[in-house]
Amino acid sequence: MKLIIAIVSNDDSTAVNTNLTENGFMVTRLATTGGFLRAGNTTFLIGTEDKNVEKVIELIKEESSRRTEIVPATATFNINQYAAYPVEVQVGGATIFVLDVEQFIKA
Repeated sequence: MKLIIAIVSNDDSTAVNTNLTENGFMVTRLATTGGFLRAGNTTFLIGTEDKNVEKVIELIKEESSRRTEIVPATATFNINQYAAYPVEVQVGGATIFVLDVEQFIKA
């Protein structure tokens, strides 16, 4: 038994959720916030048999696309002097963890 933890952008979360549930996987969704951009994410918790892990990962990848966005960044020159320069960053995609589960109980 495995626990898959998948962190995806809020922009992709509805499509990921739909793709997983339409393929028979039960998911728990958690609202989370990323540390780097402080942007909203969704963390999915999916318990599944070992044989289904690759299928779940593929379903997540199908709906979570990487893209480039321009975000403002602040550079400090001296005290009280700031200049904002836009910075290109990669957003989207998915961060996926697969953990062994000793016991899975659905009560």
